[in-house]
Parts: sequence; C-alpha cells; structure tokens
Amino acid sequence: MKGKRKDQPVCTDSGIEVETVYNTANAEEAPPPGTFPFTRGIHPDMYRERLWTMRQYAGFGTPQQTNERFHYLLERGQTGLSVAFDLPTQMGHDSDAKIAMGEVGRVGVAIDSLEDMKSLFEGIPLGKVSTSMTINSTAAILLALYVAVADDQDVARNLLGGTLQNDVLKEYVARGTYIYPVENSLRLATDIIAFCKDELPNWNPISISGYHIREAGATAPQELAFTFANGLEYTARAVEAGLDIDAFAPRLSFFFAAHNDLLEEVAKFRAARRLWASLLRRHYDASDNSCRLRFHTQTGGSTLTAQQPLNNVVRVTIQALAATLGGSQSLHTNSYDEALTLPTKEAAKLALRTQQIIASESGITRTADPLGGSYYVEALTDEIERLALNYLETIEELGGASKAIEYMVEEIQTAAYKVQLDVEAGRRTIVGVNVHTEEDEGRHIEKPDYELLEQEQITRLRSYKERRIDVEIRAQLEDLRSAARGDENLMPRLISSVKAGVTLGELSDALRSEWGAYHG
Repeated sequence: MKGKRKDQPVCTDSGIEVETVYNTANAEEAPPPGTFPFTRGIHPDMYRERLWTMRQYAGFGTPQQTNERFHYLLERGQTGLSVAFDLPTQMGHDSDAKIAMGEVGRVGVAIDSLEDMKSLFEGIPLGKVSTSMTINSTAAILLALYVAVADDQDVARNLLGGTLQNDVLKEYVARGTYIYPVENSLRLATDIIAFCKDELPNWNPISISGYHIREAGATAPQELAFTFANGLEYTARAVEAGLDIDAFAPRLSFFFAAHNDLLEEVAKFRAARRLWASLLRRHYDASDNSCRLRFHTQTGGSTLTAQQPLNNVVRVTIQALAATLGGSQSLHTNSYDEALTLPTKEAAKLALRTQQIIASESGITRTADPLGGSYYVEALTDEIERLALNYLETIEELGGASKAIEYMVEEIQTAAYKVQLDVEAGRRTIVGVNVHTEEDEGRHIEKPDYELLEQEQITRLRSYKERRIDVEIRAQLEDLRSAARGDENLMPRLISSVKAGVTLGELSDALRSEWGAYHG
C-alpha cells in the first residue's frame, strides 16, 4: 500500500482535513441525550431503553417468493419488514406492459394489484409488524394497497405502523424513478402526509432519503444538506396545505447511508440530529417532539465489491457500527453477495446476524452516545454541520429544493467523479480492487430464474384482469382523473380504486394522462 507524502493532507472520505491530534479546543460539551438539539440521541437512555429495529430490505420475483423470504427473516429474529419493489412497480407499469419486459421481479418484488399485495403479506398480521416500503413515484398507490390489505384483515388503521419512502425529490436529484412533473409529485406527497395525519397516526408518511444521494456519489455533508433541503420543501408544502407543523412533523422520518469512514459517519449522524432540530426550530418554531430526527440507516451498497465478496462482511460490520454508534433508530445491513446478485438466504441471514451480534455482544448498547466527548468526533460533528449549512444557504438562494435540482445533481456528479479518479490513481484504496488483489476465485452464486418468474407474474396478472368488471374499472379511473384535475386529497380515491380491482399501472396511466411526465 502506498504511503502518503508528508506534505499531503490527511482527509476523511468526504475531504475534511484531519489534524494529527485533537484536544479540548476542538470540542464543546453537548446537551445530554434526549434534549434539544438531540446531538447525542433522541432518547435519554437510547439503546438501553429500546434497541434499534432490525429491518432487512427484501423483495424479488413474485409476491409469493418475497413472502417466503419475509417469513424466513422474521423467524430468525428480524423485528421489522422492508419491501423492495421492482422497477416496473416503481415506475408505474404493470408487469404485462411492453416497457416492463425483462425487468419484472429483478431488483424487487412485482406488485400489480390488491391480489399481489395480499399474497405479499400472507400470514403476516399488519397490526403487529411495522413495514417500510421503499417506493416513491407510486407511493400513494402502494400505500392504498397496504391500507386495503389491512382493511381486509380487519386491522384498525390506527394500529398500522411503518414508513413510506414517498421522497420523490431525491428521484430527480439522484435516482431517476420519477414519473410526473415536480409540482404534481409534490401534491401527491403532501396528500399522503395529510391522509396519514388523520387516518394512520402511527405511520411515517415520508422517509426523506439521503441514502440514494450518498450512493450516487455525494459526500457526507452533501448527503445531509441535500436531504434536509428536500425535507424543508416537503415541510413547507404541508404547512402551505394548512397542516400545523406539530401535527405532522413528529412523523417525518429520514433514511441515511452508512459508509466506511467509521468516525466521520458517526459524526454525520450526530450533526444530522442537531442540524434538523435547529432548522425546524428556526423556520417553524417547532416543538421539541417535532425536532427529533428519527432515521433508518442502510449500509453502503456502493461500497460493496464483486472482487473478494467475503470482504464485504467486514465493510458491512464497520458501517453497521457507525450507524449504531451514531444512534440510528433502525438498520438494514447489506448482504456480502449483493455486488453479484440478489442476496442468497445464507448471506441474508449472516447480514441479520451481524446486527444481532453487535446488539448482543459488542457492548455499545450499554450507554447513550458512547463516542460523545471524543475530541475528534466532536470536531467532525461541527465541521460536517458547517459544510452542510453552506450548501443549504446556496439552495435557499436558488429558491429551495424544487428549484435547485440541477445544482444538486451537478454537485453530486462532481463529488462522484473525484472519488473515481482517486480510486484509479490509488489515492483511495479499496482492498481487493486496487490493493491486495487476487485472481478471480470463480465463486458461483445461484440466481433465480427471472424469466420464469416474470412469466408467472404476467399470467397471474392477466387472469386477474379477466375476472374484473370493466364498467366499474372505467368508472373508478374516470373519478380519479377528475379528482386529479382538482385539489382534493387523492388517497381515498386510490383506496377505493384498488379495492375495486384497478391495477397500479392503470392508476399511474390515469394520472399520466392528466399531469404528463417529467423529462429531466
């Protein structure tokens, strides 16, 4: 491994220069955990009071197969569900659409109808398990399907707990699974927030996601800044729609990445809590309860390597430690084989066991904010907050997140390009990739038969469509189009539609016909 020149500064992964040693001049004592601005944690006792939720992300092929994986993970101690949807579902296309060919069930589960949603949660009592759904442009439709399943199970809506990602702004910035123009997408997101406030009081109506921003190449300060810029936009839209800040802000949740720079990541999470609390207090005079930043963390998918895949076990462990030392409320740990294929059962179980070992054997749960007071961590916390605020000021000058999409895209692309150059030049080392390399071991991992799964899903969907009453379907779609032209909350219409048998693709197409599509 090449050493650094003496005149070359030592920096974190985000480029923050690191001093040789830190002392009291670099750190100020923060208020205790559970008190504003929550730098040290949102609860006084943190994990002594309650462990983080172990919520493994899963979904592939048909609803029946994903249901089997859910049961497998729950039986092995997972404490929450997290659903991955395939690209057609994310983009508002039914599995039998021509554009969906070759993508059905590949990167997540295919969900077309209420029948599919019932199969996905077969044998899982929705009133007793919390569910996270990573879905954005079609979030309102998936929530409608989930509520319809709960109604079918006779589960009271106030007992439903979980999270809907519903963060479409980051799709324009970092991920690309958008459908409608920005203003229409924000209308849908706001409708969901308002609906959940009244109907699903224990549901998080939005998970404002820095994860995908970070995975696209952002630095740690950029991840916080761009995520909170989006969060402020959603908050402003909800307030403009007449919602009181303290009536919905306590249910806002966030989603961050955990990457390899252990102490920078811990500092990032601490800075995130303080920064969000300060922003809500300054802009809205929000209550302490509204200012508590609650977040889910996922270990960094972009850090996993296809070369020497077992090395990823170590990476994921470091990242999981960063998330838990930083005070995350729930956590997904990636499987070591994800750079090669969808996780095998063996790898998914080991990823869950990683969390369980940290919780049970590492000792980090015995005290709140165990790294608080570290001169280095406190200095990094301050610096990440300062850099994030600089980005936020620029975004505010541009008119907010919905007007600053191109700026954020450019900043992320620049940061990602720099990392790639550093890797190629050896300035950033990745074990097994540009140092300590070996001949390919030819590790074989069995993959599902996606073509067969796709055909099974299409056959089931076509049978479902043939059993419906066409006149009722047409009436539901016309009612939705009419409502989309006005300003009423669309959630009740969507729930009525899915119960009548309208599919996700049909609902999405109805809204496309009224609103058009976004072209970045």
